[in-house]
Formats: sequence, C-alpha cells, structure tokens
Amino acid sequence: MNIKELYQLYNQTYLVDTDTRRIRKGSIFFALKGDNFNGNEFAAESLKSGSNYAVIDEEKYQTNPKTILVENALETLQKLANFHRKQLAIPIISLTGSNGKTTTKELINAVLSKKYATVATAGNLNNHIGVPLTLLSMTPKTELGIVEMGANHIKEIEFLCKIAEPTYGLITNFGKAHLEGFGDFEGVIKAKSELYDFLRLNNGTVFINTDDALQVKQSAGINAIEYSNNSIKFMEANPFVKVQFKNILIESNLIGKYNYNNIAVAVAVGDYFDIPETDIKMAIENYIPVNNRSQLIQKGSNQIILDAYNANPSSMQAALENFAQLKAENKMVFLGDMFELGKDSKVEHEKIADLVASYHFSKVVLIGKAFSATSAKNAFVSESFESFKNSTNYSNINNATILIKGSRGMALERLLDLL
Repeated sequence: MNIKELYQLYNQTYLVDTDTRRIRKGSIFFALKGDNFNGNEFAAESLKSGSNYAVIDEEKYQTNPKTILVENALETLQKLANFHRKQLAIPIISLTGSNGKTTTKELINAVLSKKYATVATAGNLNNHIGVPLTLLSMTPKTELGIVEMGANHIKEIEFLCKIAEPTYGLITNFGKAHLEGFGDFEGVIKAKSELYDFLRLNNGTVFINTDDALQVKQSAGINAIEYSNNSIKFMEANPFVKVQFKNILIESNLIGKYNYNNIAVAVAVGDYFDIPETDIKMAIENYIPVNNRSQLIQKGSNQIILDAYNANPSSMQAALENFAQLKAENKMVFLGDMFELGKDSKVEHEKIADLVASYHFSKVVLIGKAFSATSAKNAFVSESFESFKNSTNYSNINNATILIKGSRGMALERLLDLL
C-alpha cells in the first residue's frame, strides 16, 4: 500500500495511535518499536480495542485483513505526516532552542487560540515520533499549527523540518544543552540553526529577538519579524515576570527573568497574527506552568520555586542569577546534577558550584555524582538523592525561599516530601 492509499484510510477519521492502552475508535495503529518493546506484538490487540487498521512491519503479525504490512512502520508514519502536512496548506510555526521550548510553545498556543483553531505539540512530544504525531493530530478544521522540535544531535532539526515543512520559525535561545550529543557549544548553534536553514531555503519567516546577537547572526538573509526589549519591555521578575507591550502591562504567572523571552516572542507572534492586545494579555496572564517547570509552591511557611523538569549550564546559571536578585530573606538552593554534558561535565558542574557559592545563600545543597566531584565551597554535598534523604532532617526549615533545580533524571521534585 502506498502513502496515497494509506492517506485515504487515515482521512476517514484523522486519528493515529501508537499505544494500545489509549486506542481511539476508528484510528490507525502504527506498530512502532523501542528498546524494550515491539509494537507489532500489539497489532491484534489494537484492532480489538477499536482501531480500524494496524500498520505493521513484520510479516508474521499479518493475521488480520486490517493489518497493513509496510517495510518500516516508523518511516511510514513520518511519510504519512509529511503527506498530510502538504494537504493542510496552513501556516506551521516550528520552534526549537536549548531552553524554554515547551513553555514558549504553550504561550504561543494560548495566544493564537484566541482567534484561530490551533493544534500544538502535546507536552514535549518533539522528536522523530512526536512531530509526525503532532502533524497527524491536525484536521481540515485546523487553521494554524505549532510544532515544537527537540534534538540532541546534529541533523535532527533538519530531518524534522523536512517532515513538518514549517512556514514560520523561532529559536528560543542557544545554550549549553546536550553537549554530549552536539560535541560543543558550536555544535549546539549549528544544530539549532538547521531550522533557520530550512526557512532560508524555503522563503519562510523567522521571529527573532534582536537583543540576542546569535539569533541576529544566524538568521541573516531570512524574512524576519523582529522584537526586543524596546518593543516588548521587561519590567520586573519578583518573582513573576511583568512586561509592557504598547499600553498594556502583562503580569504573568511565570517566574524568573529567563522567562521574559518566552513571553516576549509569544507577544510578538500574537501581534503579527493580529491577536488583539487585550487577548494577548489575557492568554499570557491565564497561563500557569505545570510539570515542575518554574512552579511556585507554598508549603507551610516556605515558598518553593520548583524548576526540576530539566537543567543545563545555561538554564542553571539563569535560574541562580534570577534567584539571587529576588527580594527575599533566608534563600536556600537545592541543585541536582546536569546530564548529557559529556566531556564538559566536570568543568560545567565546577562553574555552577563556584557560582552558587558566590551568592552566599543561607543554605546550598548539591546532589549527584557530578556535583560531589566538585570542590564545592560552603555547601552540603551528597552523591545521590537516597544518601541525601538519609543524611539530615530538613522538615524543620521555616520561612525560607527555596530554589529546586536539576536534570529530569534527578527527579528533585521528590524533595517536596522532605521539606
């Protein structure tokens, strides 16, 4: 069966599933494979659960007339998504960056959905599987798509662009994330700029923060919608970010000056797509972060900034700088290891240990093997969460402002049960 024929089956319901635990009636199930599972084994189950068809790539599982045998189920999913994108003929905004992708995507979606029927990436499903699934969740009723793109190796963004074919794009920032996969910071710049490269070749348009010299440099030669602190003015972050746009003050529920650019680009996108200023304000002010992303939590007498969804040297530095300028007494910091830094791990953890020591917070706790290998000063250091958990009772902390930040694998949200 070719892609055109498969598309005729797909557009009967515009539903695609890859998980038999969440099958929707009338969907096409794609039997994807992972390190610990083989989707082909669940094809028959998907049909029993309500799928119209199951796309498989192992002949021995072709036991039902509604199974469709292809050479590679993942590649077929990607080709179907690209074919569908071509039929949609709508604006697609793609975004990538080292930090803030998901928050920015959510803000842009909140703003644009005030006027348009939008579909945006669910959660952070931003890879070679998530991008096709995002596109295939769009229907003829969709007026505008927002596609988040993640990567930890060079050429990944280029590949995702070929599937999504964005007409607009933005890069939140260039930071020291996934250095193990990119090789070094220059590799990060090259990889993220693959989005710019696609838009440059295809007469697309970029949204750029002209205060960011790298964005300006890397986006040269592309149609650009510019914004800056002059047009969308940063007011304060104590702790929530406030910005001024034209004659409107926007008071967000996002913590930290590092969220300014996420808000500013959402404002710029909304303004470009003719969203009324009052609707832009309402959309941003009503957005509340979840999933351990810069959440402000009140626990007893303590105010906790939980930013434990992920961490890299750039985001860690920004979080510490912001925390240092907060107008609060008795500030405490709990930091966890930063992953995927490769050969730069020791140096980057040492830099963060030195930086946090320079602020003279009331208490500093560093958790993880990488931080325990540093020459941390004036800090309590523990090699693992378990060893920290068993070392001291922290339940008697009172009247403190606390920052919790670390990579996802550290799962530092567990600290909430100890504080």
